[in-house]
Amino acid sequence: MLADHRSSKIRNPSVKFLSVIKRAAILIIVGFILLVLSRKTTLLIPVEKLTEHLLIPIHYVASIPEKVSLGVSKLIFNNPDLETENRRLIQENLLYKGKVQRLGELEAENIRLRLLLNASELLIDTILVTEVIGVSATPRVHKLRINRGRQDNIYVGQPVLDAEGLMGQVVEVYEKFSSVLLITDSTHAIPVKVLRNGTRSVAEGISDFNTMKLRFVSPTSDIKVGDKIVSSGLGDRFPAGYPVGIVTSSDHKTGANFVDVEVEPSAQMNKSKYLLLVFDGRKTDGQK
Repeated sequence: MLADHRSSKIRNPSVKFLSVIKRAAILIIVGFILLVLSRKTTLLIPVEKLTEHLLIPIHYVASIPEKVSLGVSKLIFNNPDLETENRRLIQENLLYKGKVQRLGELEAENIRLRLLLNASELLIDTILVTEVIGVSATPRVHKLRINRGRQDNIYVGQPVLDAEGLMGQVVEVYEKFSSVLLITDSTHAIPVKVLRNGTRSVAEGISDFNTMKLRFVSPTSDIKVGDKIVSSGLGDRFPAGYPVGIVTSSDHKTGANFVDVEVEPSAQMNKSKYLLLVFDGRKTDGQK
């Protein structure tokens, strides 16, 4: 008896599974028959209508989330007041970003002015601060326009510096502005010397804001990478001792008479906005 009872329990799962399979098969067959009959006869039309009628509440309940979602979307995207407020917030955000950028620019400008002030304190000569108001439109021509002129006693040949070093010299003077030729211009050359040992040379511009070249450097000259180059004062064009640049390379090619030496200018040639005009005691256009 116990064995029979246990075997019946073991067989129960398989019996239940077969029962489910049979019911599913019956439902499929009945569904297929109803589908065929609905296409060939009108007898099932009342049944279909009744079914549709009974399913209306179910469809309505099922569609509630979609209707709520659509209603919220219309409320958000089709609300004129909300759209206006959104545009206002976007404009305010852009305005605040612009103010932040301007504050950053003013802070950087303040730092540049402080550096310029510190540089001016190291000069023995009289100086005048000026601002760059224009640059040459031709890439190969390294010229600036500054907001000082004849009314400020500016004169042709006057040295111009930034907070880091020698920039160039005044080449044209007008009533309220002047033109400055940078030392990096290809037509410009300046007598220089090595600060470490006094070795003299001439620094030429090659129309590159970041590079100048030293002329007539003998292979026996003591010039090394890292040497500081300053104005020598020869030729009466620039006062002596102003920073010109740093030696970045020194290359003596076999058989060449001179060493190819490159110098990186100390001044920020294409960046500086405020400059120093140096009055070194020479006569100005307006002086006797």
